Formats: sequence, structure tokens, C-alpha cells
Amino acid sequence: MAAPTKNRKVSFAMERTAQWIMSQGIPTDVVIKVGEANFSLHKFMLVAKSNHIRKLVMESGEKDLTKIDLSGIPGGANTFEKAAKFSYGVNFEITVQNVAALRCAAEYLQMTDHYCDDNLAGRTDDFLSQVGFSSFLSSVAVLKSCEDLLPLAEDLKIVDRCIEAAIFEACKEADFPSRSPPNWWMEELTILDVAFFGRIISAMRARGTKPVVLARSIMTYTERNLRDLVRDHSGNGTRSSAPTDHEHMTKQCKLVESIVALLPSEKAAFPINFLCCLLRCAIFVKASTGCKKELEKRISAIFEHVTVDDLLVLSFTYDGERLFDLESVRRILAGFVEKEKSVAVFNANDLREFCSSTLQRVAKIVDVYLGEIAIYSDLSISKFNGIANLVPKAARKVDDDLYRAIDIYLKAHPNLDEIEREKVCSVMDPLKLSYEARLHASQNKRLPVQIVLHALYYDQLKIRSGTSESYNKQDPVTMRSQVLADVSLVRENEDLRSELTMMKMYISDLQKSHGPKGLTRRPTFFSSMSKTLGKLNPFRHGSKDTSNIVDDPEEVKKPRRRRFSIS
Repeated sequence: MAAPTKNRKVSFAMERTAQWIMSQGIPTDVVIKVGEANFSLHKFMLVAKSNHIRKLVMESGEKDLTKIDLSGIPGGANTFEKAAKFSYGVNFEITVQNVAALRCAAEYLQMTDHYCDDNLAGRTDDFLSQVGFSSFLSSVAVLKSCEDLLPLAEDLKIVDRCIEAAIFEACKEADFPSRSPPNWWMEELTILDVAFFGRIISAMRARGTKPVVLARSIMTYTERNLRDLVRDHSGNGTRSSAPTDHEHMTKQCKLVESIVALLPSEKAAFPINFLCCLLRCAIFVKASTGCKKELEKRISAIFEHVTVDDLLVLSFTYDGERLFDLESVRRILAGFVEKEKSVAVFNANDLREFCSSTLQRVAKIVDVYLGEIAIYSDLSISKFNGIANLVPKAARKVDDDLYRAIDIYLKAHPNLDEIEREKVCSVMDPLKLSYEARLHASQNKRLPVQIVLHALYYDQLKIRSGTSESYNKQDPVTMRSQVLADVSLVRENEDLRSELTMMKMYISDLQKSHGPKGLTRRPTFFSSMSKTLGKLNPFRHGSKDTSNIVDDPEEVKKPRRRRFSIS
């Protein structure tokens, strides 16, 4: 009991001395410089509490030291001011926000109980034990204040004790929520630096916290700390197109890479929209290739849940004015198709003939997505076709959505020539269009002639085959070959029809200029044209062949009027 009594007497004496010095207006004898701030104080009062200042005074080569530089003190000028007040016995408030800085400053100034009883180090340690580490909120607040006190705060074990206290409370809240909303503690963690946040998440994972809880916590942290770059998973959020400086971009890049490194190994722990937003953010801040590949792999693993909006998030800039990145979409889709192929091989199925309902759904999503991006002039044919061709043909039962995307693309790119338009249309199978789509295609002037003719002759092939059922049973390859042959024949007939029209116009001109007699002396031209017209005669090899009929008008009998139907 004697020692504490003595300590109290010394403290009381120091307080009375400080009060007497201040009341008598005794001039100061030392200036303490901390950064830009200067403090005019009394060496006696400082030396009584700080062993570090005592050493500086004793070891100084000057006879009367009047200036001391303490710019390296943790916490800066504000913290030193409180330490000086403590030396003078002036009351001030210790809080969870300043206690870590005061404890580090006490260590720097050597204001320990070993040097002087009831010193600043002992006061701050007591506060940390009784208040700082007693609850989740206070431990997180103290941990936040340690971000600018490293590595001294680590050496004093303040960081470790804060993390331990926060983990204990967070795990308890995750299993048995005591407040509403249940994820309140996740919101509190968002104020921390990503390094401290990561240590808490890793420690909770090691203690067996459910991956879904960790995923929600990571999502909450990401959406708060990358608010301008990541939309929330409901589809709403802030879009930012403002340029950022290099230092800020570098900081965000490190933040994104750190968050991706924290993602649990469970692929289905995160919704696909969140992963797409995070990938776009990684691309925007130019994160490492490994970071982007990890996100692409995770998205590809759950790609069956993708929506058109998710793909559009990846494709456009933050202002939505231009295409941003299509290579990521292509790689993700390619990875998903490869996974489906592996499943099909395992189940002894041929992906060219059979596709799962999942792949069929994704194919429809991709076709609608192509229609959304087709309006942009900077979308090249190779990129458009590259994405469309990744989807197996069998995954599209009907090509109507793909036809719509192609039509939008052709409308948005009016300067394409015939060959380029045919290249765009090559990803579509005209035989898999619905009746309404074929009807539209047959009147679509933007389509190449070949696609229009496919649409026109598809239904006629059904009629010529006898019945629709027998036609539908034909092999698709045979059907396509037949259509191509008909298209070729139609083109030839079109050429001949044009030649015949020109001949008629030529004869008409001759009649106008020379009269009927002028025509009797042009047998050569007429003979050559009759040979050409003979190709159009469908009966020259049958019973209706008239190639041997004599031109004598007396022997030609007028044929009986017949009606023919042409299909």
C-alpha cells in the first residue's frame, strides 16, 4: 500500500507544480517542433514524464538546449499536444479514436511506468483493456485508428488484440444475431483498410464461418469501398465516367486485387452480377491478368445463371456510350461451352446433335445480347461473328433472336457490301427461322440475295416434297443442298430473264426505227436468241418437245388451250 500512496503523492505534487508554473507565468525554456507546429513548453515538466526528452536534453552538445524536433512522433501534433497536457497534469479525454495514437506516442516518448509511475503508457493500456477491446464497435474503431500508426501499433500488439476482439464478436453475431439488421457488423467492417479487413475474413474462415456469410461481408465491403465503380447486385448503382488521377487509380487497382484474393473458393458463393461488376472494375483499373482470369473463371463456372444485363455490364463503359470489353465475354462464353462439352462427352452425348437445356438458355441470352450491342458502329464483323459462333448450332432450336441481331447489325452498318453482309449472315441457319421470321426476311432489303432466296423457297420446297411431314424428315444437309441448288437455278433464270428483256427492248427499238420489214433480214441475231431461250424450255426433253416443229405456217395447228399451275 505504501507504493501506491507514494505514487499518488508524486502525481499530486506534479499537478501542483504545473498549476504554479502556469499561474506564475514563468517563461518557457524550450520549443518542441512537431511537423509545422511549434510548442513553447518547460523542460522540467517534460523531462519529468518523458525519458526520451530527458535523454535528448542530457546528450545534447548545447549548453542550454532550446529547440527539440519531435516530428517523428506517432499521431503528429495533435497527439503530442495531449501528451504535453498529460505532462502538465491537464485533463483531456481518452477515446477509442485517440487511444492507440496516445499509446504509440507514449512508447515513442518513453512515457512508461518504468520511468515514472502512473505514466501515459499505463493509462492508455488500462483504457484499451477496459474499453477498447470490450466490444465489437470499439475494437473496430481502435483498429481503424491503427492504420496510420504502423508498424509501432503492430509491435505493441494493439492490432492483434483488436482483430481478436472483433473476430470473436463477429463470429458470435454471424451465428446468433443480436441486432437488426443481422448484417450490421458487416457494415461496420467497411471502414477498415483492406489489409485489416482481409485478416479478419481469413481468421473467420479459419474458425469455420460459413462461406455464404463471408461472401456477403466481402460484397458489402466492396460495394462501400468501390462505390463509384461497382454497382450493387440489384442492378442499381452509381455510374462514374470521370477521369481519375494515376495515384487514385493505382490505389483502386490494389484494392480490387486484394478483394479478389479474399474470395472464398466456393464458386457459387457470389451472385454472377456481382462478379461481372467486379470484373468490369478490374478491367477499368487495369488489374493484373491473374486477377481478371480468376474472375472470368468464376463467372464461367456459374454462367448458366447469366442475364443479358450481366453481359451488358461487362461490355460497356461506365457512361454507357461505347463498347468497353468484348474479349472477356468471349473468353467466359468459350469456357462455359467447353465445360458443357466435357459434360456431354461424359454422358456420351454429341454436342452437335444434343444440347442441354442450360446451354439452350444461354444461347438465347447470347443472341439477345448480340442484338443489344449490334447498334454500335465500333462493333466489327469479326467480333460479332466470334461471339455468335461460340454457341453450338444445336443449342439454337430457332434462329429468330439471332436473325433479329443480324438485322439490327446490318441496319446500324449500312455501308457493308454484299460479301460483308453475307459474312454477317453466315452465323445464321435460314432453315431454322420461324414462319414469321422467314416472312420478314423475304421482304428485308438489307439481307443478301442468297438469304432472301432461302426464305422465299423454304416453304415452296415443302409443297414440292409432297407434305410438310415428309419434308421435315429429310436430312438437314440434303435439305440445305436442295435449297442451294434452287437458289443457283433462280439466279440463272434471273440472268436469262434480264437478257430476254433486253432483247425485247432491242426489237422494239428496231420496229420504231425501221418498221416491220427491217426485221426480216436479221435471222442471225434471232437464231442466237432462240438458242438462249431454248434453255428456258422445261419440256425440250419430254413429250412436249417442240424443237423439231416446222416453221411452215400452213402445217402448224392451233393447240388446245390448257391451264398450267406453276409452283
